[in-house]
Amino acid sequence: MTPQVMRQFWSVVENAHSQTLLQMDDNNLVCWLVNQTTMRVLLNVNETDFLSEYIKSRLHLIRDIVCENQYS
Repeated sequence: MTPQVMRQFWSVVENAHSQTLLQMDDNNLVCWLVNQTTMRVLLNVNETDFLSEYIKSRLHLIRDIVCENQYS
């Protein structure tokens, strides 16, 4: 995954509406984040799969960041 894709992904996380993300289950959250990222950066199938796995492995971190952003 390129640095550009990583930056765009984490930008999606940082700028998303916290309450919406916190209400999603894990699968819907992964799909939503992948879709939002692919709207910003064109990804091929391999990159999309890698991003999906990357997100799954960091769901706790993502939810912690979103929760923290909710109160800041």
